[in-house]
Amino acid sequence: MEYFPAPLEKLVEQFARLPGIGGKSAQRLAFHVLNLPMEEAQTFADAIVDAKRSVTLCPVCRNLTAGGLCSICADPKRDETVICVVADPRDVLAIERSREFNGHYHVLHGVLSPMNHVGPDDLQIKSLLDRVAQGGIQEVIMATNPDTEGEATALYIARLLKPFGVKVTRLAYGIPVGGHLEFADDATLMRALEGRREL
Repeated sequence: MEYFPAPLEKLVEQFARLPGIGGKSAQRLAFHVLNLPMEEAQTFADAIVDAKRSVTLCPVCRNLTAGGLCSICADPKRDETVICVVADPRDVLAIERSREFNGHYHVLHGVLSPMNHVGPDDLQIKSLLDRVAQGGIQEVIMATNPDTEGEATALYIARLLKPFGVKVTRLAYGIPVGGHLEFADDATLMRALEGRREL
């Protein structure tokens, strides 16, 4: 039984398809959009269509761009000898917020996940190998998440990069700042001990 008119039900269904949006949140968003003035609703709809139409992948790093090179690849001040490999464009933003990394990126657009039918050919691995094969790269930092799929992806790519003679490193991870040792799991404590450094 439909409680709302069919167009509103359809709008709720579309919002509910977004990641992290449940039924109640989808209804809230749909009602918000419905209450917008017509010009604002049209602007919102146009922004979605325009983003879908004009956002593409950078031909070098496969990050999102509005055409041509992304701003990071186009920046001559960045260190071209270091590539940080991430799974998702949002990971680039996370690392950039730290203001500690000055190299280039390579976005895989996912991680290896046999359970979800994601294999090497579904990711941007070949384009990474092509970049490294061109020479000039001294280090590749694997910055995939420290979960099963992220670890498997990092190890798989590290094996593929071995013949090129580049240094392959992995982000260190362990106890978060502000965290307590008593709440850390065994794997996190193990990684924290392995990644310890001199003060």
